[in-house]
Amino acid sequence: MSNNCDKSQCASCKSDCTERKTDFIEMPNVQSHIKKVIAIMSGKGGVGKSSMTSCIAVALCKKGYRVGILDGDITGPSIPKAFGVHQKAVGNGNGIDVVKTKNGISIMSANLILEQEDDPVVWRGPVIGNAVKQFWTDVAWGELDVLLIDMPPGTGDVPLTVFQSIPVDGVVIVTTPQDLVSLIVKKSYHMAEKMSIPICGIIENMSYMICDDCGKKLYPFGESKLQQVADEMNIDVLAQLPIQPDIAMLCDAGNIEQKDVSFLDEAIEKLIQKIELSF
Repeated sequence: MSNNCDKSQCASCKSDCTERKTDFIEMPNVQSHIKKVIAIMSGKGGVGKSSMTSCIAVALCKKGYRVGILDGDITGPSIPKAFGVHQKAVGNGNGIDVVKTKNGISIMSANLILEQEDDPVVWRGPVIGNAVKQFWTDVAWGELDVLLIDMPPGTGDVPLTVFQSIPVDGVVIVTTPQDLVSLIVKKSYHMAEKMSIPICGIIENMSYMICDDCGKKLYPFGESKLQQVADEMNIDVLAQLPIQPDIAMLCDAGNIEQKDVSFLDEAIEKLIQKIELSF
């Protein structure tokens, strides 16, 4: 690190400075006691990352874990809508209280602090990064076994701020079976690697669909090349999931907690082992 380095600008700094990896971890709120932090990441938008984050949270909750979701997609927050949460977050003497879903999942999102849910967040990158950081330092998360961070797509300011400021225990990459998958996954992989964050594995969403008439697997986006890509990078494939239109419908209706998430059972067991999560 240069002697002239301005640490306050670290989130938007482009220099390859290894000291940034460990020197800027922020302390959580005094009322937060969190065992594990998992970032849900995608190299591009439109892969169903937020819906997968929601389903993973529901699956962990059904197994008895205390779960929270930090909605890091400040300009496009969707977690509150998926869970039907509309009340506003309020402060207390020690920070900001989380908002709970029907089944007790703790949530913090930009939508919970905006005056109107459809108000745009017209903020520059460093301000957005600081907002995500404050969701860690200023929010009273309470006792959690797992905090999931729903990251915005890409490898820009916010993912960098999360990896530098929050002690992330692992990353789950969400992708889809398109020709660009190798490039997109590798971008996420290399960013996490540079920041010394372990990769828990990859979930391929919308991998195939099942024909209602014959039960045959169909591949509208082409057959998956994920296993080859995962083998090249020595990453585990946690799951290859079919297109499930009801997930989008339940998220739109705010009822994602009604979804049968048994399709994630194997992936959740792998994730629990990866991060050594225990009650």
